[in-house]
Amino acid sequence: MSDNHGNTPAAWTAVTVAMLGFVVGAVGLMLDPISWVILWVGIALGVGAFVLFLVMAKLGYHESTH
Repeated sequence: MSDNHGNTPAAWTAVTVAMLGFVVGAVGLMLDPISWVILWVGIALGVGAFVLFLVMAKLGYHESTH
């Protein structure tokens, strides 16, 4: 296990974008009728958060020195 416990810029950014994706997706589900476009935008944001984390980790933002 790493010493930083996820307290890195890459982790915080990915979690923030993923939370935004969950909120957008939830709003799409609560609309009447369900807005499939908004739901899929939320899902895309969730997947994008994982990709963003991988890119930022490769750039060195997932190290305890930052």
